[in-house]
Amino acid sequence: QERLVESGGGLVQAGGSLRLSCAASGSMFSVSAMDWYRQAPGKQRELIATIIGNGATSYADSVKGRFTISRDNAKTMVYLQMNSMKDDDTAVYYCKRREGDIWGQGTQVTVSS
Repeated sequence: QERLVESGGGLVQAGGSLRLSCAASGSMFSVSAMDWYRQAPGKQRELIATIIGNGATSYADSVKGRFTISRDNAKTMVYLQMNSMKDDDTAVYYCKRREGDIWGQGTQVTVSS
């Protein structure tokens, strides 16, 4: 079965940091593009970070300079390091494998001030 499982969410103060993890299954992880999305209350789901198989990354303007996506192909893991967090980073965060349109269940991140 192909599946993704997010972890690492929780409550963090504004200005703080969290690292989200996404554990992937499947034989083609190393050549799969992986995305992080988030959905804030009352908002549409937003693509915030992408990493492709060779490690190249891209980011939404809302998180650029604060968040870093990375992957460990040997462990079939993808990460999202979130620094300098803001109140409007509060959302459910999802990882996604583009090939096959595979989504995780999401992990809640709440930023307090």
